[in-house]
Amino acid sequence: MKEDLMAETESVSWGVKAQTGVLTDVLLGKPDDFRWVPLNSISAVTLANMDQMGFRFDKQRAMRQHQRMVDVYEANGVRCHFAESDEGLPSSVFTRDSSFMTPWGAVITSIQTPPRRRDYSVASEFYRSAGIPIWKWVTADHFEGGDFCIIKPGVALLGWSGDRSTQVGAEQVAGWLREMDWEAFIVPIPPQFVHVDAVVVMLEKGLALVCEDALPPYAIEWLDKQGISRIPVSYKDCVKLGGNLVSLGNKRVLSMAHNVNVNAQLEAEGFEVTAVEYDMFALGGGGVHCSCHELHRQPDE
Repeated sequence: MKEDLMAETESVSWGVKAQTGVLTDVLLGKPDDFRWVPLNSISAVTLANMDQMGFRFDKQRAMRQHQRMVDVYEANGVRCHFAESDEGLPSSVFTRDSSFMTPWGAVITSIQTPPRRRDYSVASEFYRSAGIPIWKWVTADHFEGGDFCIIKPGVALLGWSGDRSTQVGAEQVAGWLREMDWEAFIVPIPPQFVHVDAVVVMLEKGLALVCEDALPPYAIEWLDKQGISRIPVSYKDCVKLGGNLVSLGNKRVLSMAHNVNVNAQLEAEGFEVTAVEYDMFALGGGGVHCSCHELHRQPDE
């Protein structure tokens, strides 16, 4: 495997080889300008059913929920870093998609959905101000950070739905990884799941939460060949962001309160689950995993 550049600036550790080690530094977005917009299939359902279901966006509730999430990270020893908010980019709070971290630096992505096409501006400004190198920029069509999953060191799963990430974009990213002697496996996913991180999320070394109904059989076979055991999440739970959670390392998980079934499954497997109220963001199209991107994890090899 080619040499990586994982390092530490004056204030921010950066570089990720695996998504299962202890999380030390995370990139979040400031929620000051967050509001509901037609973002994806989840927010579209919310906006279409506001009168029938009584959905109402509550800015102060959203701010409190976001702060509670920050409190959980800090209580678990995670240093929180923030991309600035922008009134023209209300969904940039979902920092998972505008970039992703590698051992060689950050990749700035190309988001397809119109309300988020310029989210790259706040992401790239964060990396510039933090002194973290930008390794690559996605230039071939579209690829978003939620479709990048490191299964284990040197092996990545890349998803594309067509509505967000595209096959062309995924192939560009896969090519970069293969040049660094990584294995990159590309899989199409149904667009209602938006990103692959809704259907596959690593929990600890060799163990993932997986919605098998959302993946083709050959993808399940590939996970098996990689030695990845699975905790199943149902289709019904998955489309409600049931798999949208964050591994903090050492069998600790940040989840959302409405993920009752998934949280119970994880606790039965010995995980310590901290569940936060996050409906103001979930109804707007993203969960706690969408709302973060790991800047650095301790090696888990």
